[in-house]
Amino acid sequence: MRGFVLGLILVVALMLTVLSRRPGGFRRQLRLVGRRLKVFLWLGGIYIAGSMVIRLVFPSGPVADYGPPALAILLVAVFVVVGQDPASTPSESPPGSRAP
Repeated sequence: MRGFVLGLILVVALMLTVLSRRPGGFRRQLRLVGRRLKVFLWLGGIYIAGSMVIRLVFPSGPVADYGPPALAILLVAVFVVVGQDPASTPSESPPGSRAP
């Protein structure tokens, strides 16, 4: 139990360190994490609904076997595209970079 609590504290400390080191400040990074969590929850709901439809429509066969993994790969690709950081404005450019 102590190892679990210590690991949990370590993960939170690591997260705070990584987020505070990224450009844009800690508050902006938490907003982006919240945005990615919303995208993740939507795509998770889509996966569950799609998997359920695949299992009901195709109870056996190759679609039932390969459909959910193919759907998961498709949704991961969508997450990678949609979950990117938005383009930073010139006022949010990292220190040391030149503004246009």
